[in-house]
Amino acid sequence: MLLSASLLFAQTRTEKDLLGEKQIPANAYYGVQTARALENFQVSGVATNFYPDYVKAYAIVKMAAARANTDVGRMSKDKLALIEKACKAVMDGKYHDQFLVDLYNGGAGTSANMNANEVLANVALEMGGHKKGDYKVVEPHDDLNMGQSTNDVFPTTIHVALLLHNDKLIAEAKALSAAFHKKGDAFSKILKMGRTEGQDAVPMTIGQEFHAFGGQLDAAIEVLAKSEVYLCEINMGATAIGTGITASPGYAEKCAVRLAEITGKPIVLAKDLIAATSSMQAFIMYSAAIKNLAVTLSKISSDLIFLATGPRAGIFEINLPALQPGSSIMPGKVNPVMPELMNQVCYKAIGNDAAVTIASQDGLLQLNAYEPVVAVAIMESQGLFFKTMPLFRKQCIEGITVNEKVVQNHINRSIGIVTALNPVLGYDKTTELAKEALQSGKGILELIREKKLLTEAQIKDLLDPVKLTSPTGPTNIKDTGDF
Repeated sequence: MLLSASLLFAQTRTEKDLLGEKQIPANAYYGVQTARALENFQVSGVATNFYPDYVKAYAIVKMAAARANTDVGRMSKDKLALIEKACKAVMDGKYHDQFLVDLYNGGAGTSANMNANEVLANVALEMGGHKKGDYKVVEPHDDLNMGQSTNDVFPTTIHVALLLHNDKLIAEAKALSAAFHKKGDAFSKILKMGRTEGQDAVPMTIGQEFHAFGGQLDAAIEVLAKSEVYLCEINMGATAIGTGITASPGYAEKCAVRLAEITGKPIVLAKDLIAATSSMQAFIMYSAAIKNLAVTLSKISSDLIFLATGPRAGIFEINLPALQPGSSIMPGKVNPVMPELMNQVCYKAIGNDAAVTIASQDGLLQLNAYEPVVAVAIMESQGLFFKTMPLFRKQCIEGITVNEKVVQNHINRSIGIVTALNPVLGYDKTTELAKEALQSGKGILELIREKKLLTEAQIKDLLDPVKLTSPTGPTNIKDTGDF
């Protein structure tokens, strides 16, 4: 019995908080408040360290805070040196296995903040030659949380995490856009029928269609980049509700400067810290940018699925790469799995935006207690797109080919080509041609040839992709006077 007690003592250390003492694993860098959170919040099974940029953001924020406190004369340079070493180690990817609090936790993120405070304090202690838990040297509250509150640390950390990951997200989105534009160049001379409301409209090139996909994505990327301005405004120094209680004069301003230095982002202090602490505007705006990306990618994905329908009984203008058998019962079936995957990710991101909206509007008075679910929702959307876009690009977009015979047949049989003839044949004549084509089942070009309304040279000129799809259209065809 004595041996067991001795062994237990050797494997744990005793820490205490408001609620009393608790045994902590001796090799753990976290402390008592993290241990309580591990007991209380077994919810999703997804911990803080699931998102490395989120862990890195805590280290960045705590480093900036320590430097700011040193700048205003509140923290000693010796203590700063220990904290900086710990923060740098975490920023370099070490000790992430100690950030264990479930992403869903009560207390507006207090447990996540204390997890960071405890880990960084104990890493600093060990690096300084001290034992874990020797908080007389470096203390989680007094030093790592000096002049701070979860109410300014948590939102600022999420801002930084989203900024860090937004760079990566935009890089993948740009690569995907480039893939669409590359296909646009490759397909620039292939004429097809454009469609509105699912019906034949007027001619365009497949190159224009794919450049348009890239252009839509370019616009969504621009919105993502512009939305960073909201994330760059922080409330560090606001502490509990925005009045700055327990923070030293000048600390808030210094903290913003230090964060800008570390991140390389134009981070600034909010003009009204009470407003910034109670408002979720930055998250709402950035989430809206993510939703805009989702809507854009979903529309493109659905368009690709439609264009690839077939192979015998659909549009079948393009081929998507065949990645796997598409049915457990229908032989030969191959499904558009990558656009379907992208659509599912888009639906989830749109749903996450709805969660952000509801959580943001329900915060009471000077604090929104639902920030954790907001953080989860946005980081999940970021992460899903970051992982899915390269798959979509490599396993779908880059391998798309065109069924040129099918496309040409659509052009030949389409009634929509008649619109391009309006300036040449006149509206009444082209209306008659359209009506006859519908009734007879013949194509417009077939009727034109039968009726000898245009010569073969004129038809060839009419179907020149450059002339036919330019803003001025084929109006350079001269009236022969034969009709």
